[in-house]
Amino acid sequence: MKALQILAGPLAREHLSRQGLGPADVRSIPGAAGGPKGLVLGPLDRFIFNEWLTGSQQPVDLVGASIGAWRLANACLADSRQAFEEFETGYIQQRYDLPPGQKRMTARQVSLQFAEGLRTFYGGRAKEVLAHPRFRLHVIAARGRHLLGREGRARTPIGYLGAFVSNTVHRRGLGAWLERVVFSTPGAALPFDARDLRTRQVDLTEANFELALQASCSIPFMLEAVHDIPGAPRGAYWDGGITDYHLHLDYANTDGIVLYPHFQKAVVPGWLDKGLKWRHKPSRFLDRMVVLAPRAEWVASLPGGKLPDRNDFVRYASDAEGRIAAWTTAASAATQLSDEFAEWLHQTRRTGQAAEVAAL
Repeated sequence: MKALQILAGPLAREHLSRQGLGPADVRSIPGAAGGPKGLVLGPLDRFIFNEWLTGSQQPVDLVGASIGAWRLANACLADSRQAFEEFETGYIQQRYDLPPGQKRMTARQVSLQFAEGLRTFYGGRAKEVLAHPRFRLHVIAARGRHLLGREGRARTPIGYLGAFVSNTVHRRGLGAWLERVVFSTPGAALPFDARDLRTRQVDLTEANFELALQASCSIPFMLEAVHDIPGAPRGAYWDGGITDYHLHLDYANTDGIVLYPHFQKAVVPGWLDKGLKWRHKPSRFLDRMVVLAPRAEWVASLPGGKLPDRNDFVRYASDAEGRIAAWTTAASAATQLSDEFAEWLHQTRRTGQAAEVAAL
């Protein structure tokens, strides 16, 4: 494989060496925060959900934060292939044109535009998402506590400074400032042990679906927090990636496989851990995880030698068409990732051995 690398935790590697990987083995699929980086996962999403997983019948938990939650919500729609394609096209084509006289969009303007995009995309289809016969959706958002309980010009930056310091000392310290709130398909148990961080679970309903999804995507200072979501505790809700950037959750007590299409091989716990390299290492939480990630050499072949990212809005500030072209090229090239995964599965079935699997 020249584009795709497959990595697995120790229990997952034992599983693969013993019986390979079949669609019936999958119990959970995470979807990471990371904005435009997730564009290279589109072909994998379409192959996994619309071709491969159709060969099985077991329930599957879909756990997403930020843009990963939107991706996985698409999998729960009846016409999910079309939803994935429309999502990719819409995400690539998005523009944040400055009003006359402004140097940058305000958080309120970005939030209003984003909310309108969600309404247009899902338009009364929340019931369809929640009624999926197999997939149980879990949308993660970060709820502010104490000083971060409401958004404010002074209290928000001070609160996030406190969160950063507390998290640096110990990840559990983040819970003094923010708690993980999981909006789940009603009746679905959490597919992970949540004792690592202050957590609560609430029902995902038609009344709060779009607000929960918007909250999960609301990057602090770039978008406004979503306040007082129906059915959930009052307060300010922000991007789920703050508490769970790459969904480094305790899946260790599950059975089967946690299949993770990801844009990198490291599974970073929270957004505030990005600069804390010692927290990028795998833990026992990931023992049953199989990560599908692009190789560095393949990433280097993309426009700019990198994955699409949020900074491209700045790099291409006066050239939206250039950004759209670069992102389109990257998303199209990512077909190689799904093709190689499909071929790996074929070889595994044919030989009975799961080759080219590295330790996570």
